[in-house]
Amino acid sequence: MDLERTKLPGIGLQHVMTTARGRQLGVISHRTGRRDLVIYDKEDPDSCIATVALTVEEANAIAELLGTGRVLEHLAELQRQVGGLNTEQLPITPGSPYDGRTLGDTRARTRTSASIVAVVRQDRIIPSPTPDFTFAPGDTVVVVGTAEGTTAVARILTDG
Repeated sequence: MDLERTKLPGIGLQHVMTTARGRQLGVISHRTGRRDLVIYDKEDPDSCIATVALTVEEANAIAELLGTGRVLEHLAELQRQVGGLNTEQLPITPGSPYDGRTLGDTRARTRTSASIVAVVRQDRIIPSPTPDFTFAPGDTVVVVGTAEGTTAVARILTDG
């Protein structure tokens, strides 16, 4: 299987996958958060035969259905592209002050300017958790921000 990634200036990124049967499928990730699923013509790979525009929520739902673990890869790529941006994966351990408490209780963004962008629970990724999301032991919290900000979130999750 081939996977090509192309920057689309002013738009975002395009990922095109060629399946074992020679079909090309693509995802255009717009800077606005919108995603377009694209199916290319088998005879003319430069021509699109179908496009489906997805909201952020719809794209996240499809990603979850497909069992993707690529959220963390995309964050790592973003970190490489943007100097000074740090990504950390922080565990919620049994006995953590936030074991059984909500994301909103941490006030992490207000206190640190870093953002909790996802939570990995067992083999499931919960992208963009809402303030009422409740942490559980074994969760891995994905934090994006400056080095100081992500370190501060780690202290919050371990010390309160």
